[in-house]
Amino acid sequence: MRQRTLTPSVIPGPALNAADVLIVGGVIALLAFGVFLALDAPADLTGPDIRLAPVYLPWYTTFSVLRMAAAYFLSLLFTLVVAYAAAHIPAAEKIILPILDILQSVPILSFLPVVVLSLTAILPEELALEIGAVVLIFTSQVWNLTFSFYQALKTVPNDLGEASSIFRLNPWLRFRTMELPFGGIPLVWNSMMSWAGGWFFLMAAETFTVGSRDFRLPGLGSYLQAAADTADMRSIFWGLAVLVGVIVALDQFIWRPLLAWADRFKVEMVEADEPPTSWFYDVWQRSRAAGWWTTRVQSPFVEWLDVRAARRMRAQNENAAPPASAPRFVRLILLALFAGVLLWGAYSALVFLAQVSMDEWGAIAVGAGASFLRVLFALAIALGWTLPVGVAIGMNPRLARVLQPVVQVTAAIPATALFPIIVLIFVQLTGGLNVAAILLMLLGTQWYLLFNIIAGAAAIPRDLVYTSQTLGLRGWQRWRTLILPAIFPYLITGMITAAGGSWNATIVAEYVTFGGQTYFATGLGAEIAQATAVGNYPLLLAATLTMIAIVVAFNRFFWRRLYRVAQERYRMD
Repeated sequence: MRQRTLTPSVIPGPALNAADVLIVGGVIALLAFGVFLALDAPADLTGPDIRLAPVYLPWYTTFSVLRMAAAYFLSLLFTLVVAYAAAHIPAAEKIILPILDILQSVPILSFLPVVVLSLTAILPEELALEIGAVVLIFTSQVWNLTFSFYQALKTVPNDLGEASSIFRLNPWLRFRTMELPFGGIPLVWNSMMSWAGGWFFLMAAETFTVGSRDFRLPGLGSYLQAAADTADMRSIFWGLAVLVGVIVALDQFIWRPLLAWADRFKVEMVEADEPPTSWFYDVWQRSRAAGWWTTRVQSPFVEWLDVRAARRMRAQNENAAPPASAPRFVRLILLALFAGVLLWGAYSALVFLAQVSMDEWGAIAVGAGASFLRVLFALAIALGWTLPVGVAIGMNPRLARVLQPVVQVTAAIPATALFPIIVLIFVQLTGGLNVAAILLMLLGTQWYLLFNIIAGAAAIPRDLVYTSQTLGLRGWQRWRTLILPAIFPYLITGMITAAGGSWNATIVAEYVTFGGQTYFATGLGAEIAQATAVGNYPLLLAATLTMIAIVVAFNRFFWRRLYRVAQERYRMD
């Protein structure tokens, strides 16, 4: 690992530009349009009764896993397309990165009511609720996947890029044989994190209330929420036991085999002494089904893709011509329509915001300050323990085999199911929910850091590790010259996603309902949760836009600078 001075990245600088203004305007217009539709939603909605008998758990679990899988595959497709475009097309990068910053900053639980209510205004209720739940889970899974894969594409070693140029690989073959394998390890670890994030918001996705509207879907999350609402500890135990069983099954049959398979893509000159292993992967490799799958399905499909991609690119090169631009009047019409949408959105947002009183704006400002301090404390605590633990797990395969399932189970247990218990403990202590909220936020955001740090440590080539041992590097010197430079891009990616997740977690951490009793602390998340509970859309929009502004500003003026440093100075070459 060595520091290099490379050509400056094309990542937009921290200063806001015209593109940022247009994107922010578009998001405001979209939120205002959603609120506009939500006003026409049915006044009374009541979901199905959730039965707490354990016999119903298999059905509820199946529904939840299917929703999680649908959201994950949408997230993976979004990641591969959007991250690739941002990494390879400078013009697209200048648009995509600000959009990702803004969309990541939109608090999931504040725009969920707007999404669901607007969908129920134009779609059948059951379909609207299912789409809304998948959208919520998608937004809890996609951002860390996209940022991690984008970071991997931007830090591909130059010698690999030069080799692909020497072999004249077309963009598809370059992606399939070099870029996707190089990003394999962070993709697998962040996929685990995405599923953990999805479980975290599952309870909110499958059951929530807006005023007199009660939204519920049959699922494991709604089961746990119903058990928490009735303070039924026996049902909470059964729900958590089934959830742990699902997580362990996913670890043994999906994630551990994928880690063993992805280890072959590490950029290193020597083989590790103890590479990741999986009993199921070994059984699969020796089975006849694996040979049939490879020869009859995988290889023919990959060859077909290669041929189709080659033909398409050859045809494009032969018929290459300057792209025809649209007539001037068409461009003017489209520009006028876009400007009209932005102006309508801005006007609608101002109409809603004008209904917010000065006292409510003051409460938003105080709440924003309180939540900001909690976010900083939560991130500091998370970094303090995830950095040494993540490096230990990532660089020690033997330790990883023991702790990986433990970390996955702990990360995937919805912290919202544990919130009532934590609140009941802390509400009697000095500080009450103000202190408990930090712990609740920590439970929901520390895993973004941990999984990215593990991925970065696991990707360190063994030859560099052996070289550092040969040179006698120990303690802080080893951390300064090898570990921190190697994991720095992954660390920044984890901090960006953890910060966004921490702000989202304020909504459930600062406003908790248990056994018919509501506990809340001063904070921006509590303002959003209370506005959602009573259906106060102007206050909901004001608090949501405030949170977006804070997160985007912090990303642009702080995290984006560090992201550029990670790309320019710390990469494997």
